[in-house]
Formats: sequence, C-alpha cells, structure tokens
Amino acid sequence: MTAQAPSPRQAGGGAAAPRHVAIIMDGNGRWAKRRMLPRVAGHKAGVESVRAVVRAAPGLGIEVLTLYAFSSENWRRPKTEVDYLMSLLKQYLLSEIAELDANGVRLSFIGDYRRLSPELAGMLDDAAAKTLSNTRLRLVIALNYGAQDEIVRAANRAIAADNAGKVSEATLEAHLDTADLPPLDLLIRTSGEQRLSNFLLWQSAYAEFVFTDELWPDFDGESLACAVTEFARRERRYGGI
Repeated sequence: MTAQAPSPRQAGGGAAAPRHVAIIMDGNGRWAKRRMLPRVAGHKAGVESVRAVVRAAPGLGIEVLTLYAFSSENWRRPKTEVDYLMSLLKQYLLSEIAELDANGVRLSFIGDYRRLSPELAGMLDDAAAKTLSNTRLRLVIALNYGAQDEIVRAANRAIAADNAGKVSEATLEAHLDTADLPPLDLLIRTSGEQRLSNFLLWQSAYAEFVFTDELWPDFDGESLACAVTEFARRERRYGGI
C-alpha cells in the first residue's frame, strides 16, 4: 500500500470523518508541575484521558486510533519514571482489557515493543490475541516506537524479501508496522508543541495536523470531537488544485 491520499467518508452529521486518527499525548509532566505534583501524577491522570478518547472515538466515526505511549527516546528519562510508565501500562492492561473487549475494541501495538520486559511483552501479545476479532475500534498503542527506526526496519525487511534488493514506496510501506492500517487522516498533538517527535513520519505524508494547547490530562472526548470538527473544515487536495 503506497502512501496515498485517504478517501474521505461521511460522518453521521454529513461532515467528512477521519478513519484513522493518531495522537501525540504530550503534557503530563507540565500538568503535574502546575499542580505542584510529581511527574508520575500527570502520567496517572493521563490514563483517564486515554479512557475518554477510546470511549468517544467510535461515535465520531473513527475506525483506528493510534496513541504514542512510549517512544524509543523515552528511555533517556529517569529510571524511576520509566519504571512507573511500564507499571502503569501493566495496570492499564489488567484493568481495561475486559471493558475494551466487551466494547468491541481491538488492541494492537507498533514499535519494537518486544524489547520491553518479557512479562510485559507477553501481556501485550495476550491482549492483542484476546481482542483480535473485535471490529468496533482498532486501538493501536505505539511502544518503544521511533518512526526513523520503523522505516529502517521496514527497508531492511523489504530488501530481504526482494532478491534484487530494489525497494519501491509500495514495497517499503508493505513492511511498515502500520501496513495493515488505513492511511493516517488526522494527527493531533496536545500541550501546544508543534512537531512530530519521530512519530509516524511516513504515515503523515497526507495527514492533517491539529495542535492544541490542552495538556494531555485535560484532553477528553469533547476535545477529540473538536479536533474532528476542525478536520472536517479542511479542504484536502493532496497536491491537486
């Protein structure tokens, strides 16, 4: 599947709905700092925002929701913070998997996540297997993910699969972590920052961007709806007139 212009669909109100939305969940630390709380309090509060957007997404016509949970660069953070994030992920899986499954949410993961602890990687694989047949929403969580690393891994796989060693856009994209997902329509970043931070670089070729000053723990279903409404106002020409 070559990087291509997504096909617009119509949502219930007649506005074009994004099939695939990705979010850079930024601002947990600043949220905590403003409240004179430890950084981990911001991460814990951010889980509530994850719950809110996952519950809201299907009603907005979203088929795939991709969340940037832990980048390959996040290992540079203090070990205590990284350990807490891994613990929080385990807690999320244990506490949410039943609700996600009951609500028709399929969980999957991108990134080099099998380099996490064997226990956590096993939990991720089990969650993906348990929800494999669900179709209401595809929830994709990026873990130990870096877009440049993804492209390098995809290129190496594409070369290995082709004896001639020739790589086209189509063959490289077929080996990306997101090969089985629809094209990315909308990328949202919270906290006021306006950069991609090594997230979905290839997939963002034709995506619309929405940047919001809201910190991630303040972002909820209504915030997601506002971003989708902004997306619907955009005229997408994909290089045409």
